Amino acid sequence: MCGIVAYVGGRRAFPILIKGLQRLEYRGYDSAGVGLINDKKIITYKQAGKVSDLLEFIGDSDTSGSIGIGHTRWATHGPPSQINSHPHSSSNSQFSLIHNGIIENYSSLKKVLEEKGHVFKSDTDSEVLMHLIEDVYNNGNDLVDDPKWDDDDDNTLFKAIRVALNEVVGAYAIVVLEEGNPNEFYAARKGSPLVIGIGNSEYFVASDASPIIEYTDKVIYLEDGEVAKLNKNQDVVIKTILNEDKSPYIQKLEQSLESIEKGGFDHFMLKEIFEQPKSITDTMRGRINPKTNDIILGGIKEFESQIVAAERIIIIACGTSWHAGLIGEYIIEDLARINVEVEYASEFRYKNPILTNKDIVIAISQSGETADTLSALEIAQEKGALTLGICNVVGSSITRVTSGGVYTHAGPEIGVASTKAFTAQVTVLSLIALRFCQLKKTVPRGNYNFLIKELIEIPKKIEKLLSLNKDIMKIAMVFKDASNFLYLGRGFNFPVALEGALKLKEISYIHAEGYPAAEMKHGPIALIDEEMPIVVIATRKENYEKIISNIQEVKARGGKLIAIVTEGDIEVKSIADYCIEIPKCFRELTPLINIIPLQLLSYHIALMRNCDVDQPRNLAKSVTVE
Repeated sequence: MCGIVAYVGGRRAFPILIKGLQRLEYRGYDSAGVGLINDKKIITYKQAGKVSDLLEFIGDSDTSGSIGIGHTRWATHGPPSQINSHPHSSSNSQFSLIHNGIIENYSSLKKVLEEKGHVFKSDTDSEVLMHLIEDVYNNGNDLVDDPKWDDDDDNTLFKAIRVALNEVVGAYAIVVLEEGNPNEFYAARKGSPLVIGIGNSEYFVASDASPIIEYTDKVIYLEDGEVAKLNKNQDVVIKTILNEDKSPYIQKLEQSLESIEKGGFDHFMLKEIFEQPKSITDTMRGRINPKTNDIILGGIKEFESQIVAAERIIIIACGTSWHAGLIGEYIIEDLARINVEVEYASEFRYKNPILTNKDIVIAISQSGETADTLSALEIAQEKGALTLGICNVVGSSITRVTSGGVYTHAGPEIGVASTKAFTAQVTVLSLIALRFCQLKKTVPRGNYNFLIKELIEIPKKIEKLLSLNKDIMKIAMVFKDASNFLYLGRGFNFPVALEGALKLKEISYIHAEGYPAAEMKHGPIALIDEEMPIVVIATRKENYEKIISNIQEVKARGGKLIAIVTEGDIEVKSIADYCIEIPKCFRELTPLINIIPLQLLSYHIALMRNCDVDQPRNLAKSVTVE
């Protein structure tokens, strides 16, 4: 969601903040702002719109100073506007705050603060938090009746932040500046990501590592409930909001600057589609023994006996990750014969789920910070289930709260609409299914070896399929002005139909729906006419004849048909208006290939409609609020 960047050190802060905000633009936002300390005073610039609008607004204004905070806002409380943009100031402008997350009890806090004389300028919950910190700073601990603070002789802003955050319900990642203090700022987090970069007498803070990697490879990932004091002349000091001292744990950042650049492609999304042969290979690397074909998943190895004995696996996820989970359900049940249920994480926590210590809960999230998924994990852990994660970001929240898991190794995914992270997730789920069918001996060894061989060959087949990019562009030209799309698939490829429709919705703003092909007759067929494009996944595997029947029903009603078919197919090609041929593949692994042309089709249609492919409207890459 919102993007945070901050700097204190010996360099000029403003260029670092702006470059950092530009690197965080993929997260999705509607306004931007910066706060700088110049001559010991805080100067704030903020504007609705893009970072480019902020730069135009600032113009030749004074941007000097070697300490500052920057923010890109994704609106929650109050519409996008200059007044609702961050940073937010205290009543007397002594402090300035940027915030990512949601303060759920902001309304009750605001009422108390108004009764004490505070006047608010914006509609945001973030300004309420700023005033709460100010009030504690000025009036002591009257909001927190806890004797443990009585003996604390630290009367600084550092203490005020810790005390105030005890009264907060919700999620936050914050950075706070103090007027007259050009050497340090304070950062805290709960439920929203925050990483600290350590340089030479300088510190960087950001929502993720992308603004930091240019300057340092030494980072600290703040844990929930931790507050850091970052003084350029001192070591990092970390305390919890309960006033407990913490020892900073410094890690080496594995990303490279090149990994977050476009590398000659026009858009990050196109780059990431074309990176999928590599990202799938990287996800498999070191996990398949080339001599024995055995699968090694170190992050879940100690739990294998528990998973084999499990009564069921519950997969929780949101959006594209949920679609990957649906494919995982098909593959795991088919190969390993373990009962699998797939739940929307956003609904799971509210349904009072029935869970026991015999259940396995797998959370899937590209960022590892998805708020709904984290909340669902808390419920699962409270009920005693073993929790595992499938994530793409090392050190993310989900990887830290789960008992184990598997990284996808897709590399940074900058485009908001997920592509390579999706196929990496499906790859991991395929590895899990194959590992447990091996342990349970539910698939004959010969078939297992064929599946392993096929999985290893998938990247080459995707490379071949990517060579059809220009052909898919021509199909996109035909349908770029359509108002609606219908996507149909069966079995393993029903979730692919859902994901294909989602990609089109996300980046082209065309209404699109995915359905199991057999369900077409139970309602969606009423929509089909000469203006309705239908995308059918009709690869030559199970239920091929039934798919042919569905295609005939579409054509009988004048629908325009785009078919995904297996190389050499004659029957569907004789009926469909347009065909995209994919290489032959085992049915369990067809989703990894079939999604590629649907990603490209969405990309080209969106581009032809002049849509912002990498940063579609209203969407955020990392959904860190519920």
